[in-house]
Amino acid sequence: MSYRPSLDWLNFLLADLRGGLGPYVNVFLLTEVGWDQATIGALLTASGLIGIAFHTPIGALIDATRAKRALIVGGAWALAILGTAIATVPTLAVVFVADVSMALLGAVFAPTVAAITLGLFGSRGISRQLGRNAAFDRFGNLFIAAIAAVVGTHFGQRGVFYMLPLFAGLTTIAVLSIPASAIDHQAARGLEGAGLGQGAPYPWRRLFAERPFVVLAVGTALFHFANAPMLALASQKLALEAKGFESAVTSAAIIVAQLATIPMAFLVMRANLIGGKLLLVLAFAAVPLRGILFALVDDPYWMIGFQLLDGVGAGLFDVLLPLVLYGAVRGSGRYNMARGIIGTIQGIGGASSYVFAGSLVVWAGYSVAFAVLSGVGLLALFLMVTAMPETVPRVPAEKSMSSQ
Repeated sequence: MSYRPSLDWLNFLLADLRGGLGPYVNVFLLTEVGWDQATIGALLTASGLIGIAFHTPIGALIDATRAKRALIVGGAWALAILGTAIATVPTLAVVFVADVSMALLGAVFAPTVAAITLGLFGSRGISRQLGRNAAFDRFGNLFIAAIAAVVGTHFGQRGVFYMLPLFAGLTTIAVLSIPASAIDHQAARGLEGAGLGQGAPYPWRRLFAERPFVVLAVGTALFHFANAPMLALASQKLALEAKGFESAVTSAAIIVAQLATIPMAFLVMRANLIGGKLLLVLAFAAVPLRGILFALVDDPYWMIGFQLLDGVGAGLFDVLLPLVLYGAVRGSGRYNMARGIIGTIQGIGGASSYVFAGSLVVWAGYSVAFAVLSGVGLLALFLMVTAMPETVPRVPAEKSMSSQ
């Protein structure tokens, strides 16, 4: 029996659930509750740091537990309850707990869905299924943005939060439609090939002796250090160039990037034909190119167009990472823990670069900041080209089609 439709709905609905809470909390607190930007920023920073700290232990939990469906169900209802609580009682304590929970569950949902996918499909056809997962996640992001706009306009901002229990219920139905017995938990943690109950994970410290994992980890840190602040800086530069249309140009930049991520998901579905390293190099090359173009061009229309490269860069990398990482640590039994370590590295690289890039703007202007970030991106690209081995084995087209 195929469980692809269940996974499709699960990815779509989880995107709705996350998207219905995350981006709208800050706007709600600022415009409806009357919080100031400093308080909101402090909460985001604190919750973000807590989330970064827990990526690795959450990954270890996903490896160890056989209750992966319960993680999804519990997390979905936790978000629904907290979202309703924010709309009803927006106190500092409630919002802090909600923000921390969102940060922690951000480290739960995507890795758990990837683990369930591996447990269902193993390595056979995994590139196709991970790409398919990402495509439905992107469709879900676009859907919730449209629904939230309609609901928020007609029923107020609180209406967005009151939708969350509906999405939690639908998410529960989707994940429980996958029988627990269908998930091979050995394969889900990267121990494919060992029968159920056989095989053992090796010590987690050994991950750092695996060259593909170490190169990927360092490359990820450099990638996110270079890429993370670019949208924020580009939005600021756009706002200065298009006064009076600040919200419109910022939204346009985000939408263009989101639309570009959808074909990237379908491209990853063919990674076993194209090669994972080639796609990885393409993603890493997009970052310095985007930065250089932002440094050289001030026209708002061109700058919005350059956001297509964000979909090629971060959009492709986010979809490709679970697949490349699986090949890098396959057989370790530590796949989800390795993903947690990478998540921590991503968070540290991204968070530290905001302060660095902002200081560069104050000191030397936007063009210099973009140029320096591009230099870091070039270093990451060089590392991928010269040191990263292929971790996604290519298969003949006829075999690939037969596995799909």
